[in-house]
Amino acid sequence: IVGESGSGKSVSSLAIMGLHNKARTKISGQITLHTKMGNTEIVSAEEEVVRKLRGKELAMIFQDPMTSLNPVYTIGSQITEALLAHREMTKEEASAEAVRLLSLSGIPRPDEALDNFPHEFSGGMRQRAVIAIAMANNPKIMLADEPTTALDVTVQAQVLQTLQKALDETHAA
Repeated sequence: IVGESGSGKSVSSLAIMGLHNKARTKISGQITLHTKMGNTEIVSAEEEVVRKLRGKELAMIFQDPMTSLNPVYTIGSQITEALLAHREMTKEEASAEAVRLLSLSGIPRPDEALDNFPHEFSGGMRQRAVIAIAMANNPKIMLADEPTTALDVTVQAQVLQTLQKALDETHAA
């Protein structure tokens, strides 16, 4: 989605994910997701239906990883939570998969990084961790809301490479 600042790109992404504030936001139109289970119209879908799609069919990489990562939980616990919510696996298997995802995302020493909290990561590392969470369940669609905002040019390039690797790995759009 391309447009000027304030044109509604982020709002559209939030609507696709079903994360808009329904009490304060009126959304009209249709957003239809085609899945193996059939077609799902997201705008009018019940919260329970959309919740099942998030992570598994749809994933979002937010602009500011510091606000999308919970500061009181380790990076590893946040990745394993995403895995355990949608997959049949043990905690040990989820932990091993979290290490693999962090490694794919370019996090150095991913086995040690599992025990780090978000504030212990640089901005680029936090964004890579968010990408790891987004790819955790091989979603069909990954929405990236300006994933390189506030990063220096070198780190921006690295994050874009990581995002491309995530798309290649998951075969997501």
